[in-house]
Amino acid sequence: MVRSMTGFGRAEMITGEYRIAVEIKAVNHRYLDLSVKVPRKLNFMEASVRSLLKEYIQRGKVDVFITCEPSADAPVNLRFNESLAKAYIGYFDRMSREFGIKNDITVSKLSALPEIFTMEEESGDEDRLFDLIAPVVREAAGKLVDARTREGENLRKDLLDKLDGMEKEVGLIIERSPKIVEEYRTRLLDKVHELLGSTQVDESLIATEVTAYSDRICTDEEVVRLKSHIDATRGELTKGGSVGRKLDFIAQEMNREANTILSKANDKEVSDAAITLKTEIEKVREQIQNLE
Repeated sequence: MVRSMTGFGRAEMITGEYRIAVEIKAVNHRYLDLSVKVPRKLNFMEASVRSLLKEYIQRGKVDVFITCEPSADAPVNLRFNESLAKAYIGYFDRMSREFGIKNDITVSKLSALPEIFTMEEESGDEDRLFDLIAPVVREAAGKLVDARTREGENLRKDLLDKLDGMEKEVGLIIERSPKIVEEYRTRLLDKVHELLGSTQVDESLIATEVTAYSDRICTDEEVVRLKSHIDATRGELTKGGSVGRKLDFIAQEMNREANTILSKANDKEVSDAAITLKTEIEKVREQIQNLE
């Protein structure tokens, strides 16, 4: 199956110690551009998270947000900053002497001052912490892939419809091309008869001119290549996988063939068909930009 490059996935898990949440947002990008945002205490696992996500994502600009907060039951350590408390007391004594005011500091007042007591989460084993977070990352990544797959299927159907339309225009060109040559031969003969009257016409000269004209407007090679590109695109969409970059290249080749057909066209119907082809190819290419 083909996948879109846009999507969103979120997963959450609450353990006895942590509340873990992972959000992944992805948009279009030519290559894979991963941005992993984690709390400072989780910086150690950024590379591992990147490696894990590459199992799920091949292209796109992807932003990953990981939060890991201690739960209410998580073990914590209460820290008393004795040196800071002594500094506070020293300044209170100094203020009391210099300003002649009573030093009424108490233990309860001192303990309420900033940074006297702090609660620190117990540092856990890094491997164990990653083992807790990795399944949540995988779940969020899986949901992202599901969202991309759903949108990719819609894109695939739309692209296949456009390819069918392009194939009809190519068929029109194939059908019309021999008629153009025959019509040119008829006009040429009429013009010669008009100029020469009943004089005998040299059929070999007429054939030579018609052949030269046919060579100038011949689009057989371009049409064959264009049909081949359409079939290749249809095949890649059916095969699935990460096909966006390959299909983008094929679309460029299709546009080149359509341009050549348009430049050779000496007929309104063929010109109209080539213009329609170019329009549809551009639409196809825009859609392909959304594929992984």
